[in-house]
Amino acid sequence: MLYHLFTYLEQFDFPGAGLFRYLSFRAAAGAVFSLLIALFWGKRVIKYLRKKQIGELVRDLGLEGQYAKKGTPTMGGLIIIVAIVVPVLLFANLTNTYVLIMLGTTIWLGIIGFIDDYIKTFKKDKAGLSGQYKVFGQIALGLTIGLVFYFSDSVQVRPNPQSSVLCETPSDSVSYEYPSKVDKPLLTTIPFVKDNEFDYAKLVWFVGETKQKWAWIVFILLVIVITTAVSNGANITDGLDGLAAGTSGIMGFTLGLFAYVSGNLIFADYLNIMYIPYIGELVIFASAFVGATVGFLWYNSYPAQVFMGDTGSLTIGGIIGVFAILVRKELLIPIFAGIFLIENLSVMLQVAYFKYTKRKYGTGKRIFLMSPLHHHYQKKGIPEPKIVARFWIIGIMLAIISVITLKLR
Repeated sequence: MLYHLFTYLEQFDFPGAGLFRYLSFRAAAGAVFSLLIALFWGKRVIKYLRKKQIGELVRDLGLEGQYAKKGTPTMGGLIIIVAIVVPVLLFANLTNTYVLIMLGTTIWLGIIGFIDDYIKTFKKDKAGLSGQYKVFGQIALGLTIGLVFYFSDSVQVRPNPQSSVLCETPSDSVSYEYPSKVDKPLLTTIPFVKDNEFDYAKLVWFVGETKQKWAWIVFILLVIVITTAVSNGANITDGLDGLAAGTSGIMGFTLGLFAYVSGNLIFADYLNIMYIPYIGELVIFASAFVGATVGFLWYNSYPAQVFMGDTGSLTIGGIIGVFAILVRKELLIPIFAGIFLIENLSVMLQVAYFKYTKRKYGTGKRIFLMSPLHHHYQKKGIPEPKIVARFWIIGIMLAIISVITLKLR
């Protein structure tokens, strides 16, 4: 809103209005503003949750200090959501399709997560929202994004950027027109490969010459799978104080960097990556996301004063997954979101191995002392803050590796 207001006032030579043309200024303002919202709004939310006695339900896992968490307010994801949405509304271009997609993703998944938490806390039903309703919500999200990608004229890419014009704002961006909707490719980036652009139409080669027309169906399925997988990974990772919020902030920073270089003709040309017009506006969203997660850490770091609950974990996981798709870096998710992947795999391997050994030997055996992986290290006696700090370090290393893939082929 402020972006549109000061863009209008700039024609009257209003002092300082020109600053809002620059992504760098608006990104910094968005990060600071989201951080302040998380700090001040978070305090009020925690106070309210405590008053309503909306506390975490603790199961007996045999972990040291776990009962100290009993009664800690949950549903703190509301802090993250508000700290993201408000700065984006203020500082981003609200006519930008990518910004609207991310706002819609945040609010939609936030509602699903809130309903899940509400059922768990107020209805005292540990199962929460039925899985079929969650899947329905994710399918609806995937369908919407797939249709927007296919039919919106503002969603475009230029695989081989030739221009050397620096684009700081969407108004400076150079669009690329396709002859028809059918000819519009749905591209993504394959890491570590020289010719690293892949068209999803190749996955439906069997339909012949109309494969480009049906590629969006495959794309929708991919959005659903990625959103579900990353959301689940964030939910599983949210088991130690500050773990999910900290690692998510690192991922958000990485995605913001991808958005900037992909929406900047000079960097896209230098790195030989596809140029995506208008995508640079997502830097504002990424900045707000990082500011919100860091601000949430003020209260969620050990010992946590609030937990994000499914309201937060489902939302931040979905944001990371959808954001990666928008910047055409979804195949890099196993790298920069490696923490989520490892946590997910640890649970899957533990369950699969237990069932296999029980069926074969009559007694189930385990790979880890406990899953997810962070509980394994807790069982080994490593203090919770040290586990979280080490996971953050690994997350930073994975983020660096992800950025290196832009040039390492």
